[in-house]
Amino acid sequence: MYSYDEPVYLISVVAKILEIHPQTLRQYEKEGLIQPGRTDGKMRLYSQRDIDKIKTILKLTRDMGVNLAGVDIILRLKERLDELDKMTGDLREDLAKHQGKSNVLQTNESSYEIILFQKK
Repeated sequence: MYSYDEPVYLISVVAKILEIHPQTLRQYEKEGLIQPGRTDGKMRLYSQRDIDKIKTILKLTRDMGVNLAGVDIILRLKERLDELDKMTGDLREDLAKHQGKSNVLQTNESSYEIILFQKK
């Protein structure tokens, strides 16, 4: 079994899975939205994380009408929010250790993800 971040899918496979043209994936890479891995022969390889990110891009562009520049900003903000969520969780753990508490409430699901992927 491959890890979530291991690049294993060829561009043709990803395009077929997501029902998009391979050129769309090349455009996303050109815009800096995704960075697929490469083989020694320079073939693009995508991980499951890449596929999930592409699904997010498609959701934003198709369903929400966001252009690619807006998608770039949203993805950067999401990455920053994820970093801040991790830092907050780490600080809560440290605080709990210093206060002698063993149980600290931590949530992995952020409110912005709930809004973005809310079912209709």
